[in-house]
Amino acid sequence: MTLATEAGLAVELTDLTRVYGSVRALDGLTLHLAPGELVVLLGPSGCGKTTALRILAGLDQATSGSVEVGGKDLTRVPANKRDMGMVFQAYSLFPHLTVRDNVAFGLKLRGRDGAARRKRADDMLELVGLGIHADRYAHQLSGGQQQRVALARALAIEPSVLLLDEPLSALDAKVRVQLRDEIRRVQIEVGTTTLFVTHDQEEALAVADRVGVMNAGRLEQLAPPAELYSSPATQFVGEFVGLSNRIPVEGSTGTTRVIDVDVPVLAGSATGTGFALVRPESVSFTPAEGAGGGQATIAAIAFLGPVSRATATLDDGTLVVAQLDSAEAATLRVGGRVSVGIDPVPVLVVGA
Repeated sequence: MTLATEAGLAVELTDLTRVYGSVRALDGLTLHLAPGELVVLLGPSGCGKTTALRILAGLDQATSGSVEVGGKDLTRVPANKRDMGMVFQAYSLFPHLTVRDNVAFGLKLRGRDGAARRKRADDMLELVGLGIHADRYAHQLSGGQQQRVALARALAIEPSVLLLDEPLSALDAKVRVQLRDEIRRVQIEVGTTTLFVTHDQEEALAVADRVGVMNAGRLEQLAPPAELYSSPATQFVGEFVGLSNRIPVEGSTGTTRVIDVDVPVLAGSATGTGFALVRPESVSFTPAEGAGGGQATIAAIAFLGPVSRATATLDDGTLVVAQLDSAEAATLRVGGRVSVGIDPVPVLVVGA
């Protein structure tokens, strides 16, 4: 099957606020999505990410601010006039319709003739790998297959923007990984500008062109996944995304000393006494020779397949976690003394 690539449109959310009584669900959110880009909004429950998606969809109205798609102001345009494709956590398939008819439903509402609807639906089902299931009903499919149908239905109408609201959270872990990779493949192939909302960090980092981390209605940082992970702009981002050790340091403007290693300091770091946020993969443990050697004692070792996480207690009581190859972790033992190494990669220092 060949599929004509559909050009994505730019999306501009400008200074959006949404107030519910005394609660500011959005507090001045400004976000730009380039044509064809997939941006993920990531954050804890109540941070405003779903509110932003609902305002873009037209399912909620901003208290102030504006929404533009493709240069057109949609701020007051109703949801059914916005040309958005949506996929929710709940699949919301019609149980009395076949898979093909579910996918074609939006096309029927738009007045497309039967032959055109069938061809477009079949093309979309092939795209998501469900062509052979076109004549089945929802109850005959697994959860992951039903969510693929929901994705095909959203794409069938050739939306200007695709909106995904926690689309994988109801699925088991293995299916979730498979389907997130499928969503990314399909999005790249079709080229639709996409806003994806999730609280799952791994999911966000795996699929996004850029990830926006939200907290209390504000966008804390928006960056490509690797940059977000390696160079967090704020304490919230550094502690929310991935695992970080909090190691006491004396802060400085250029470098700081982390367990006897001089380490560069990221912009936005605290300048006084505080804690360096050090990723576990930047920490190494080496068995110490002789009684009383080293700087720490191994407290626990967790085997995670090809990698393991070892936790050690520094002599001042600080816990430090290292992510190691499992073969390397096998040289350690609980209760054994170790020397602690720190890779001199930039760290964020936060206040005590």
